[in-house]
Amino acid sequence: MNSILRLMPWKRCIYVSMVVLGALIVFSFYGLYTNKFYFLKPDNYIFPLLTIAHFTFLYVLWFKITENEVTDPQMRNLEYALYVIFLLYIFKFFESIYILMSYNMYENHIIPKTFIPIGVSILFLHLLLLGLTLLAFQYRKILVGNYQFDDINRQIDSWE
Repeated sequence: MNSILRLMPWKRCIYVSMVVLGALIVFSFYGLYTNKFYFLKPDNYIFPLLTIAHFTFLYVLWFKITENEVTDPQMRNLEYALYVIFLLYIFKFFESIYILMSYNMYENHIIPKTFIPIGVSILFLHLLLLGLTLLAFQYRKILVGNYQFDDINRQIDSWE
């Protein structure tokens, strides 16, 4: 684990996460079977909308680490929402595997030559996103701290 933390410091983790999320947002509109982009399908907008929470978590993580702040209930709630979104990331990873495995089922159809290279790239990006998300959770735990459920109410000053 220490070698991963040395290889991918927290700033690099946040930057690479943002690049991977951006690339996956672009690929969420891409049709592998047709080699076209589909901007009018409402289903293609689900992933980009859910990544807003991930971008927000990355911003909050950056802010908490640079300002030397402790966790708060809003960050906790955002991270818990990201746990649910992480399940979507796992689903998208397995969906990418399924799509790549379906190549042989459509051998009688015309499949673009970009199917395998772009499909493997998307699969790699989904796998990288899973790892980077787990690493961001680890950095929150190491650098920002654990969530202290007993102390949360004591940090709130009701007279402010």
